[in-house]
Amino acid sequence: MCDKHTTSTLFISASNKLKSKRPLLIVRSVEDTPKPISTQITGTIPEWINGNFLRNGPGKFEIGNHEFNHWFDGMALLHQFKISNGQVTYKSRFLSSDSYQTNKEHNRIAVSEFGTVTMPDPCKNFFQRFLSRFESHKPTDNANVSFVTYKGDYYVSTETNIMHKVDPETLETLEKVDWSKFIAVNGATAHPHTEPDGTTYNMGNSYTSKGSYYNIIQVPPNKATEEETLEGATVLCSIPSMDKTKPSYYHSFAMSENYVVFIEQPIKLNLLKIVTGKLIGKSISDSLFWDPKLNTTFHVIHKHTGKVSSIKYLAKPMSTFHQINAFEEDGFLIIDLCASDDGQAITNYNIQNMRKSGEALDEVYNTLCRVFPRRFLLPLKVGRDTPYNQNLITRPNSTATCVRISKNKVFCTHEDLHGEDLHEYGGLEFPQINYAKFNTHPYRYFYGCGFRHLVGDTLIKMDIHGKLMKVWEHPGLYPSEPVFVPSPNATEEDDGVIMSVVITPDKDKSTFLLVLDASTFKELGRAVVPVNIPYGFHGTFNAKA
Repeated sequence: MCDKHTTSTLFISASNKLKSKRPLLIVRSVEDTPKPISTQITGTIPEWINGNFLRNGPGKFEIGNHEFNHWFDGMALLHQFKISNGQVTYKSRFLSSDSYQTNKEHNRIAVSEFGTVTMPDPCKNFFQRFLSRFESHKPTDNANVSFVTYKGDYYVSTETNIMHKVDPETLETLEKVDWSKFIAVNGATAHPHTEPDGTTYNMGNSYTSKGSYYNIIQVPPNKATEEETLEGATVLCSIPSMDKTKPSYYHSFAMSENYVVFIEQPIKLNLLKIVTGKLIGKSISDSLFWDPKLNTTFHVIHKHTGKVSSIKYLAKPMSTFHQINAFEEDGFLIIDLCASDDGQAITNYNIQNMRKSGEALDEVYNTLCRVFPRRFLLPLKVGRDTPYNQNLITRPNSTATCVRISKNKVFCTHEDLHGEDLHEYGGLEFPQINYAKFNTHPYRYFYGCGFRHLVGDTLIKMDIHGKLMKVWEHPGLYPSEPVFVPSPNATEEDDGVIMSVVITPDKDKSTFLLVLDASTFKELGRAVVPVNIPYGFHGTFNAKA
């Protein structure tokens, strides 16, 4: 059963405080600020923090008289908070993508995005405009989702085959890089996983005459020459889609020390609709659909051999965008993720909904299924002697189950990684951990945003031991994804700080960088930026020596 209404009363109460004659400006078009500007510090920014906090997200939602339809469509705006000696400067720069430059040149939306179809060029004659309807969607290079690293270089990424190498100091766009020039994929996620030695793993789809495939990608850690980008990338394995013409949509994947886990969920892409979309004026988002008749399937791939496990681990229909962590322990592959029982939320994040206020905004929010942290335990050794029709999990205090239902199928149910108190905060998304030290290993803490709104409105620290929470919240403030930065010579998992950019939609030019003590979850300081910043997606910290 989808948990949609658990927090509606609390949310409406909170939103009543924010009601006004104008919509909340959570998503707003802004100008970039390419030259660094000073911020106003309140409290204390620890002097040991030295580096650039980088953020990515949409920053322009109108081109000329044309508006994008979906939050995911806005032009990529890159942000940098440079932190040194307790002081912070801010700068931002629009990604100089082909999409951005083409739109700017034509003063209209000339390149289709996830939720927006470009209209025929009014300067063309009738016949040319008619023929343009028969052109297929070209992949956008509007990389507005995240900052990622390959071979020590910084890139910004979306989910198409195009990334852009960028300079983390100047935020300048350096080079367009096409995955399909190196390996046979039609795109890659914006959430790769990186080993301690720099080896990076990712996933991408490929579409062939034989159907759709999910590909596990490996990128080597080092460059042979300074000019290199993705040279040496290989496809470890290809997994055929269960439905050749309707592959699953996925935003990320899980990785443990020895395995990559791909979660094939019942959010589907109708490839026929994508191919014919421009002809009938439909965007890629219109091709997404949720099929609750299908189970979720966990595919387990050995990282070092590329071998796909013959065992398929099944679970009830769910949707997941972000995994928290994965590790191996006591013969199990343990996967922690954020998930909901419904996969229709993505269509609700159109600009029209994001700019509603009061009861109209409440109504949109109350149609959404809540996202909660869950744990699945997959038994790694299922063989001839493994019994059927009984729970294979014998770990104490675990409420998760795994039941062998046929020779090569195990049906799994999850354990909640939270207590009842998380329901008061609308669930949790944008999870982060102490990645450098604890990714692929047993861990205790994760951090995320509580969602009593269409975007995060609280920051939450979850202690898996006891499923205890600590919360940072202030009415009218909307924090973004929390990023953990460890203290120098840290000995404890949560010895460090949490950084988050906090949006203030009911106040002008008062967005700030928030710094919390990760252990106590108390505020240490904030750096107030004298320009407006829209709510973004993902970020990373680029530490300096």
